[in-house]
Amino acid sequence: MRVLYILAIIIFFPLLVVQSTVIPLIAIKGVIPDLMLILLVYFTLRSGQIHGTILGFIYGFLLDIITGNIFGSAMIAKTISGFVAGYFYNDNKKDIYFKSIVFSLIVLLSATIDSFIFSFFSSVELEKSIILRFFEQGMFPGIYTAVVSLILVMFHPRRNPF
Repeated sequence: MRVLYILAIIIFFPLLVVQSTVIPLIAIKGVIPDLMLILLVYFTLRSGQIHGTILGFIYGFLLDIITGNIFGSAMIAKTISGFVAGYFYNDNKKDIYFKSIVFSLIVLLSATIDSFIFSFFSSVELEKSIILRFFEQGMFPGIYTAVVSLILVMFHPRRNPF
């Protein structure tokens, strides 16, 4: 189990470089997909809810430290997203999740929650209603992240090598 934590953290850093350099180039009206969340959901569905919650906390902590956001905003958002994604963990359905659109739907739910909570804690715009904020800063990044996660579904091996 410790190997999975170390592997997830090792993969995190190159993905963070891609997230901060390449991904802003494909932004649509300021909305970018969250590659860290896709990685978090992947490891959560592989290992379970507790693993996903702890990994979400670690990812959020590292994001807060490295990017300089308001401390705790990414940490609470990723922790809750890992916890929610962990509800879909089922050892018998792992292969079904990664080979179908179900993975992207789980990413959609987790990314919407992550984006909304992150924007709620880090935004200072108080004049917008909560529903408008949910759609602008929650649903749109969630949909974009789910569409990008379809790439993982398309290129996931059909047979489990292990």
